[in-house]
Amino acid sequence: MDSHHATLIGRQQVDTGDFVVLHHAKNAGAESNSSENASNNQEKTNLQKYFKEIASHMQNAEEFHVTGPGTVQEQFIKYMADTPQFKNAIPKESTSTKMSDEKLVEFFKQKFN
Repeated sequence: MDSHHATLIGRQQVDTGDFVVLHHAKNAGAESNSSENASNNQEKTNLQKYFKEIASHMQNAEEFHVTGPGTVQEQFIKYMADTPQFKNAIPKESTSTKMSDEKLVEFFKQKFN
């Protein structure tokens, strides 16, 4: 996950099955505006939409793991904690290294098997 792209990895079946890519979420970012204030507001709105898109693929998650560069992971964890549906979900963070889809799937296979 970074501020513009997130790859969601999960099991094919909730409790069993292989890890696979479930979804790719994208945040286009703010368009150019004549006002810095308008640009900042648009950026915040787009980030919230981005987080909602990601969370929509995590129904009934009891735990989630966030990887990637930047500070957006911390913002996403806070968003999840502030969302009633996910307030009891356990967040985990690890590597800040950006990985390909295949490496991410392998990373989670090793971590959770």
